[in-house]
Amino acid sequence: MELNKMTNQDLVFLDRNWNTKEEVLDHLIDALDKQGFISDKKAYKQAVLEREQISATGMEAGLAIPHGKSTAVKQAAVAFARVNDHIDDWESIDPTNQVKYIFLLAIPQSEAASTHLQLLAELSKRLMDQQYYKKLINSKDEVEFLKALENGLVMNNDSIEYSRKIVAITACAAGIAHTYMAAEALEKAGRELGIQVTVEKQGANGIEDRITTEELNDAVAVIFATDIAAKEKNRFNGLPYIQRRVAEPLRNATKMIEQALTEPDGIVQEGGGEAKTSKGKQSFLSLLYQGILTGISYMIPIIVAAGLMIGIGQLGASAFGLEKEIGDVKYATDTNQIIMALHFLGLFGSMIMKFMYPVFTAYLAYTIADRPGLAPGFIGGAFAAGLHYSLWGVDGGIPSGFFGALILGIIAGFVAKFLNEKIYLHKNLQAMKPMFIIPGVTVLVIFILNFYIIDPVFGALNSGLQQLIINNQGSGTLLLAVIIACLTAFDLGGPVNKAAGAISIGLAADHIFPLTARELAIVIPPIGIGLATILDKYIVKRRVFDENLRVIGTTSLILGFIAIGEGAIPFMLANPIITISINLIGASLGTVTAIILGAVQWYPLPAVWGWPLVENFWAYGVGIIVGVLFIALANIFVRFALIKRKEAKEV
Repeated sequence: MELNKMTNQDLVFLDRNWNTKEEVLDHLIDALDKQGFISDKKAYKQAVLEREQISATGMEAGLAIPHGKSTAVKQAAVAFARVNDHIDDWESIDPTNQVKYIFLLAIPQSEAASTHLQLLAELSKRLMDQQYYKKLINSKDEVEFLKALENGLVMNNDSIEYSRKIVAITACAAGIAHTYMAAEALEKAGRELGIQVTVEKQGANGIEDRITTEELNDAVAVIFATDIAAKEKNRFNGLPYIQRRVAEPLRNATKMIEQALTEPDGIVQEGGGEAKTSKGKQSFLSLLYQGILTGISYMIPIIVAAGLMIGIGQLGASAFGLEKEIGDVKYATDTNQIIMALHFLGLFGSMIMKFMYPVFTAYLAYTIADRPGLAPGFIGGAFAAGLHYSLWGVDGGIPSGFFGALILGIIAGFVAKFLNEKIYLHKNLQAMKPMFIIPGVTVLVIFILNFYIIDPVFGALNSGLQQLIINNQGSGTLLLAVIIACLTAFDLGGPVNKAAGAISIGLAADHIFPLTARELAIVIPPIGIGLATILDKYIVKRRVFDENLRVIGTTSLILGFIAIGEGAIPFMLANPIITISINLIGASLGTVTAIILGAVQWYPLPAVWGWPLVENFWAYGVGIIVGVLFIALANIFVRFALIKRKEAKEV
């Protein structure tokens, strides 16, 4: 790809006194507009900013590569800026990076799957060459810059004599820049060490540069630099391996190669499992974290799709001035076909939401056990979602929710992994192991554990919490309100939440106790968590959530306003202790504040369109603000402190 044909002197700006990210972007976008590469500055800038929310575009060594795909882009183009002082508000994957050199890429939406990835890959590869990069950023003028850009250094690998060969896989959650830059960093470090590193990129465009059988046969080790589970891991059976985050090669590529050769984490075993060495004792937690991250990554589209369907249904219903939620069965036969369609659209969204846990647990188990864990994990998630109660016709069944999903997904993964590693069959019977023995035994274990432990434990917990509410009906107003708020916020739409709802609505129906605490505790956690993913870079000057959680953060924020708490569940799955604790305190603070100031809500309408029905809405609003701000700030500062502690240990 000839990068110099995608830019010109009028798109290169050297030694400018631009001090913020937005100032840089505005100038570069204005230049692209004047040169006729884009048709709508506002639309393209929005695309760039949306991409910034997904993951950091700041890299290392002063570099940043913001980019945007939009229908407003008429032709692919590259704009460049070199600023006199570093940009403080530009988030980078390397926390110490001080951005001074910015490449802005403009990609037509129609070329998102081709030009976009090719341009990122080509630019990333070139910029990883230190000689090329230094020559580029030290250009005296625009003409010298364009000449340096054109004359990219090409390393002739055939001229290097390699002592050994290893293979690697790179994959980030977004599957774009970091995937390619990590790959180039490993290849470059390998050349310097005299070790051939062949990297397969598993990115947004699928598997690129697939490792061949010949390359595998010659390899002595494998590196997994991935934030999500690597695909087709069983190809590497018998090879020593190390597992690291995708950003690690940008900092320690040489060290990673040396560790893969001399101090591997273990051996990849049949089925994609790994045998841990004595130096890989912490790999269990690492594997678990990666499994949760992978599960969340695949679960996010389910939550987004479900929330969108429910939101359209409910917002459409409110436009018709309907008094009750669109899910009311009477709307199924309404003479107005639009109202009927909105009713079933809302039910469709609720149905989609039921598959949230099965998808999460399937890919959690898949990360642990590879393909043998996929089916048992999905079935465990179905139990956690309560699908068995619906199919068995059991009334009043209490699903185990996200705790059950975590437990059953982990069990499914490790049981399948254990069976895959320990069962040995004659070669003529090998097909029975993955197709019959592993899924059969694992699913049986899942059924027994769920039937005798998971469902009963969470059922007892739910019953105990219900009784707690009943026993405290005569307690002081604030005490009962705090109990209801905590139980409502505990699992964001799960069994405990529903138990609190059933009791609260009953108390309100008898006009014993209003729904104020219940309604506030539904909306405060998802809005607060969503807001935290937006504010973190402004409060502590860096991102404290990974790119998966930042994607779902906006969805959580929006769903919170329509009283759907499930959008924040991925945050619980990623870190239950922090998230639940902060949610309970935030919901309680917001509730107590609102009630003390005089807010009262008797109607079961927690969504934003029900807020005007609140008595003393100003007090209700203050309560929401207090609770939301506490949750947002607490999440930011607690997670920031954990990140700093981890970084201090790594020094």
